[in-house]
Amino acid sequence: MEKSQNQPAYSVSDFIAVFNQTLEYAYPNVIIEGEVASFKVSHGKFVFFDIKDAGGSINCFMTIWQMRQPIQDGMKVILTASPKLTQWGKFSLTVKSLRPSGEGAIKKSFDLLKEKLDKEGLFAIERKRTLPHIPKHVGLISSTGAAGYGDFIKILGDRWGGIKIDVANVQVQGESAPDQIIRAINYFNQQELLPEVIIIIRGGGSADDLSTFNDELLVRAIASSRVPTLVGVGHEVDESLADLAADVRASTPSNAAQILVPDRQEIIRSIHGQVGSLFARVLQLIDQHRRLVDSQLRGAIDVIAKTIDEEFRRIKSIQSILSQLDPKVILGRGYAMLRGATKVGTIIEIETNKVIMKAEVTNVINK
Repeated sequence: MEKSQNQPAYSVSDFIAVFNQTLEYAYPNVIIEGEVASFKVSHGKFVFFDIKDAGGSINCFMTIWQMRQPIQDGMKVILTASPKLTQWGKFSLTVKSLRPSGEGAIKKSFDLLKEKLDKEGLFAIERKRTLPHIPKHVGLISSTGAAGYGDFIKILGDRWGGIKIDVANVQVQGESAPDQIIRAINYFNQQELLPEVIIIIRGGGSADDLSTFNDELLVRAIASSRVPTLVGVGHEVDESLADLAADVRASTPSNAAQILVPDRQEIIRSIHGQVGSLFARVLQLIDQHRRLVDSQLRGAIDVIAKTIDEEFRRIKSIQSILSQLDPKVILGRGYAMLRGATKVGTIIEIETNKVIMKAEVTNVINK
């Protein structure tokens, strides 16, 4: 480097280095909002585009892995970048992060990423898992200072209570929010004793606030969780890609608590109703059984009585026959009974109804 009388003369490369040092010191990070133009991806790795407004345009550079939400020409974005003078003398912004800005750009980015992930099957119904009926241990990811967190905890306690809740306190909006939530998901998935459900909640907000839950890496982390996921973000009308990737979607944080556990009082009322119905049914069955037993008993008694009557009639018939064979009855009809050997010269006994006589056999004729 040669020096003049008043100031030094820089080489081109030295000047670029000094200039960039000055930029890095004065503007380590700049946040710029503008419209995307000339967007292109080179070799599947590097992203080039311009950010512009009506008065100017700046070249931008970033890697494809830094782009957490898709963009295309015409979309308005807010980016965080470091300004730099390239070795070829062109001023450029090295982008560290960006996100769509404004409802139109946010909606367009949402649609682009939704279509991409849907084609990969991340939102498929068949890959979704059911939640346990009444979990005993859950992992909760939320901002503990937010109203949504307070609503969830209150409703959960009112409805059931007694559940072990491990809480990961994270930011739920802003540039660092997606990475914090991802780390919390990974933390719960790496525990020796896994929670039964991971719940991610956030209350309502603007489209820009809720864009955290349209971050591609966050959506993929939810879809790949070992533990079933329940996501309740925003209000009922809000839809995020995190909702679509979760195993179960809740419309609000309060609704997430309602989905997670049943209402204890409703269960008690239901049990009381079931017990009452069961008791009435038992009484009905007892009455039916009693009537059946009575009917069977009456039938058995009738059969026994009929059998006894028949036996009595048979005995009487036998008695009648026997009475006809009674010697006394026969003698009463004028017959006589002889006792003794029927040989000439023997004495025999003759019995009539009124007398018993003895006589000598004087003659025997064979018939």
